[in-house]
Amino acid sequence: MTKVKNPFIVTGKIEPEYFCDRIKESERLIKSITNGNNLVIISPRRMGKTGLIRFCYDNPVIADEYYTFFVDILHTSSLREFTFVLGQEIYNTLLPRSQKMALAFLQTVKSICGKFAFDLVSGMPSFNIELGDIERPEYTLEEIFKYLNTADKPCIVAIDEFQQIAKYPEKNIEALLRTHIQKSTNSHFLFAGSERHMMQEMFTSAARPFYNSSDILELNAIPCEIYTQFVISQFDKRNKSIEAKEIEYVYALFKGHTYYIQRTFNEAFADTLEGEACSKEIIDRAVKTMIDSNDTIFREILSNIPESQKAVLYAIAKDGEATQISSADFIKRHRLKSASSVQSAIKKLLDRDIITDVNKVYMVNDKLFAMWINKINGNL
Repeated sequence: MTKVKNPFIVTGKIEPEYFCDRIKESERLIKSITNGNNLVIISPRRMGKTGLIRFCYDNPVIADEYYTFFVDILHTSSLREFTFVLGQEIYNTLLPRSQKMALAFLQTVKSICGKFAFDLVSGMPSFNIELGDIERPEYTLEEIFKYLNTADKPCIVAIDEFQQIAKYPEKNIEALLRTHIQKSTNSHFLFAGSERHMMQEMFTSAARPFYNSSDILELNAIPCEIYTQFVISQFDKRNKSIEAKEIEYVYALFKGHTYYIQRTFNEAFADTLEGEACSKEIIDRAVKTMIDSNDTIFREILSNIPESQKAVLYAIAKDGEATQISSADFIKRHRLKSASSVQSAIKKLLDRDIITDVNKVYMVNDKLFAMWINKINGNL
């Protein structure tokens, strides 16, 4: 018997038939890039930025005409690391597509070319550079941008969690990158970020180097009715069924958060037998499985949060969407110390990207983390 493929994909490449909506957003991204513009994509983490970019990369308009690169810099903490992951992504992406351009990369990036090792079978060099091999990151970065300008196809470089560069210890990193990008004649850039207030400050403040340099796309939740139709159709195609009310329940539970909705239905679909309906019991079991499987990770996160901040985090998680956080009512309801202590905790939680602020409405960024907090506090 042929195994039925789970249509709710949560890792790896998503084929068009399993990709839900984002029609307007993908059209906007492709139009912006093909018209020679750069684009900023802002959305909460795991709302689908990466999936959208990779989906657009597979569009024939992009795939046939451009070299495409995707760099996640969330884990980087310096210009040296940024330069390392950018160079690694460019070389490893080019090698299977064009050995000519991979060799041209080596010839252009001379500051580290002597560090490459050669494969004994293919004779091609492999990117086994160590971080410490990049002795002058500013110079190596300049060489990388020089290479991009000489590539035999235009390039698209997506930098995920771009706000991370503002946290590097080196001074003027934004200005340095802006200068290189401004001089790029053969490349277009996608700047994706999940820390909304930082990304907006970087691209909308007249005092910052990237001011007014790119189009801006805010990625919001897929409308519930569109997601509902998608889920029902995927179940129907595989001789399973699910009612709209169960989908709406999951959508409300995670406030439209793409990743966790997909994870829930991935689990629930697997637990629904062919010819049968997916029940609320199956869905609740799927959610419980997700919460339990993240218990160790969430406890580790919580252990690194001071008690004063933890109390405010618990309050926000309990309210779901917390407003008027300095009011006497909010402080009294959640037994907090004072308005000043709440404001101080809010600032630190925002800086650590644990909560988000949308027009003075505060929420825990990770919806599953919020549910886990409420569970351990007996609020779930």
